[in-house]
Amino acid sequence: MTSLFFSLTSFAQKATELRRFQLAQVQQGVAVDPAHFYVINNHSLTKHTKADGKQIAAWNDTTGLLKHMNSGVVIGQKLYCTHSNYPDVPMASSIEIFDTRTLTHIGTHSFGLFPGSVTWADFYQGYWWVAFANYSNKAMAEGRDNRWTTLVKFTENWQQLESWAFPANVLQAFASYSTSGGTWGSDGLIYCTGHDKPELYVLKLPERGHTLQYVKTIPTLSEGQAFAIDRSIKNKQVLYGITRNDNYVIVSVID
Repeated sequence: MTSLFFSLTSFAQKATELRRFQLAQVQQGVAVDPAHFYVINNHSLTKHTKADGKQIAAWNDTTGLLKHMNSGVVIGQKLYCTHSNYPDVPMASSIEIFDTRTLTHIGTHSFGLFPGSVTWADFYQGYWWVAFANYSNKAMAEGRDNRWTTLVKFTENWQQLESWAFPANVLQAFASYSTSGGTWGSDGLIYCTGHDKPELYVLKLPERGHTLQYVKTIPTLSEGQAFAIDRSIKNKQVLYGITRNDNYVIVSVID
């Protein structure tokens, strides 16, 4: 029944391209604020103007301490990037914090050893919402597959409150990887991606129980990986996504 669920889904919405920018390197994801977008690579960042994609700042880790940054979200004048030691085990993760004006590294929050690799985080209604991925594509020394992927709710000061599993049909779409990007939409729904499929999976918190509820799938022009919804645009959902094989940032609108 689970496998048929996706095949019977009708796509009432889709992403229509607005513009695209081909850049020197686009590996992991993109974040956005009212005037700029930020490309996230394994251990580097670049800042670009939204109007023409011109690069105006860059940052590279010179310490060797960062291994695999995954995604980012801009809150005020801070860019919060998720980071993990993927594919190493035991899994360990952190959030690295940058000043959006200069891309200076200004802080860190360590999750330490955690049952999953952090792939995306968002701040919504006064709480942190953080996804910890698990994978089915390799022999995991910790004995878990992607069914252990979890969304965790934290207070603003990082006290863990609640957590949810992902629905089986979405995990099947992720396979053999896991969720790579995610954010809350202005409609109060959770939008997330997998590793490579050009799709957004829309979820909501359950009225009861421990598993997020599947709402719909939206085809996209960008592949999986980390994406951003431009919250400076209030009357429509403008999506910034990436394609890694040709280093594009693609801007589209969900209609």
